Amino acid sequence: MLKKESRNELRKKRHIRVRKKVFGTPERPRINVYRSNSHIYAQIIDDVAGHTLVSASTLDKELRDKLSSTCNKEAARLVGQLVGKRALEKGIKKAVFDRSGYIYHGRIKELAEGAREAGLEF
Repeated sequence: MLKKESRNELRKKRHIRVRKKVFGTPERPRINVYRSNSHIYAQIIDDVAGHTLVSASTLDKELRDKLSSTCNKEAARLVGQLVGKRALEKGIKKAVFDRSGYIYHGRIKELAEGAREAGLEF
């Protein structure tokens, strides 16, 4: 009997398919997003060097006091703004958005809009 694939397994397949096309360069690094049930994480990655240049999440000390909940759209937007602000401080103005197989909706969309508000272009 065939085993039904879980949502996360299907997401991982989508992520692998997207990663074949999305690649971060030093001029235009990749914004990677990971969403768990209770937190959201964002990293800006240079795939050529294999280094994380900037990161932010709902676990950061700067955001912990501001958040009433770490798993809502408001928290995702603040993480996006924080990662965008940190990227601009490092001189990163343009990036490629890697949604990691998640649907561009809800918390993922809010994170992207928050990063755009901070001044990142993608």
